[in-house]
Order: sequence, then structure tokens, then C-alpha cells
Amino acid sequence: MALTDYFDDIQHVGIPTTDLDRAEKFWSSIGFKKIGDFAAGPVKFMQYGHLVIETWLSDEGTGKPGAINHISMNTTDADKAFEEAKKMDLDLIDSEVQHLPFWDHGIKFFNVRTPDGVTLEFCEIVK
Repeated sequence: MALTDYFDDIQHVGIPTTDLDRAEKFWSSIGFKKIGDFAAGPVKFMQYGHLVIETWLSDEGTGKPGAINHISMNTTDADKAFEEAKKMDLDLIDSEVQHLPFWDHGIKFFNVRTPDGVTLEFCEIVK
């Protein structure tokens, strides 16, 4: 199978912030709704239509043009997608599938580096 068999769309864009409350107010002011607020991180997810923004506390890159930390693909099976990414010899950032306690049953994800140094995440929201 191909890696494209394991993702179907963009899931979210990760943008770090130095002030979560300020970020939430900004995204809310332009029409986004908070769909997730997790102490682990801490991290907030804001959505408008099809676009989801993940924002969390970090000094890395914030306040500069292009401060997007990662783009995440909605992944149906992170384990199988990871195996395909290894077969393709992609520039893996993670040595194994990672887990975080977001949403009801957690998430499984891994990251690759694009040729231009952008982090591309493959993320499965566990059902």
C-alpha cells in the first residue's frame, strides 16, 4: 500500500504562542470556536469551518513571520502510515509512533521533515 492510503485530508496547523489566552481571544475574534482545551501541553484547538488551529505555549519561533510549527495530516492508521514512511525512506523525526492524551481516547502520531525543513505530522485521533 502507499502512504496516501493512510491519510485523507489536512487535520490541523500547529502554531505556537507565548500566551494561550491571547491566542484564543484572537482566533475567537475572527470566528473560530474552541473545540479542545487540554492541560497536557497545555494546548488549545480552534476551528473555523474545515480549518483547525492547534496552539500551545512555546517560545520557539513565535512572533516571527512563518511561525507555523507543523502541518498535520488526518491519518486513519498511524502505525501502518509510519511503516510506509519508513519504507519510503522519508526523513523521520520520530523513531516510533508517539502518543498524547488528547481527545477521548488519545492520539497517535509521527513527524517527518520535508525537503524544505517543514515538519509534516501524520496524526490519528484514536476512536
